[in-house]
Amino acid sequence: MTADDETDSTVPPPAPPPRMSEPAEAPEGEPTSTSRRMASHALAAVREFVTVAAIAIVLSFLVKTFLVQPFYIPSESMENTLVKGDRVIVSKLTPAPFDLARGDVIVFVDPGDWLGETPTAKRSGVIGAVRSALTFVGLLPNDSQGHLIKRLIGLPGDHIVCCDAQNHLTVNGVSLDEPYVKPGEDPSDLIFDITVPAGKVWVMGDNRGHSSDSRLHDPAGDGKEGSIDESLIVGRAVLTIWPFDRVTWLSDYPATFGGVPDPSKG
Repeated sequence: MTADDETDSTVPPPAPPPRMSEPAEAPEGEPTSTSRRMASHALAAVREFVTVAAIAIVLSFLVKTFLVQPFYIPSESMENTLVKGDRVIVSKLTPAPFDLARGDVIVFVDPGDWLGETPTAKRSGVIGAVRSALTFVGLLPNDSQGHLIKRLIGLPGDHIVCCDAQNHLTVNGVSLDEPYVKPGEDPSDLIFDITVPAGKVWVMGDNRGHSSDSRLHDPAGDGKEGSIDESLIVGRAVLTIWPFDRVTWLSDYPATFGGVPDPSKG
């Protein structure tokens, strides 16, 4: 074998490495895989938000319907316990399953013309619709139109008199020391002697001289018309939640009413 033959039999040089293929470009006008993934994530986020919001609204509606509801205080009739503009939380667990008690601050539906002609705030457009919807589901406080808030003084069968020699109300013969009455106000400017009918309660505002309550709606003076039906009671106001500097639990003053006997024993 010649030298030339040995040279010709050498291994040929290796082939160059294959060229990396470049990703195919999407046809013009069609989304890339990246944009499709982003759109999918955005849609999933929207679905999650809508689901969470819907659950929150349903839960809020159920809480408002069966447990608690916020209310707005529209007048001065419960000063100084509550002042105009306060927001309170009302428990709907009273009067059932929890019983009413003397001293409770209660919200009830107007029995008929107690409020008289009250101006109605008209809200129109998108803002009005949104506000009404949020109030309906319980995310905003009820503006209290058609409702009143007073303190429960007498339960069914109670004998209530104004006033004794000390100028105090008496319930079933027990004289009441009423620390919740607005300073400077008498227990009542009206003299009365009534018995609360069955299924009804007697209510009075803490600002006694500026409260349209049971006293002013009992023309016969026997308690039958001035007392409100228990079926009209929305619930018991338990907490002032706004403004923040007035946040407080609303007491039923057991020290005032704790010594009052049942009507049969009074």
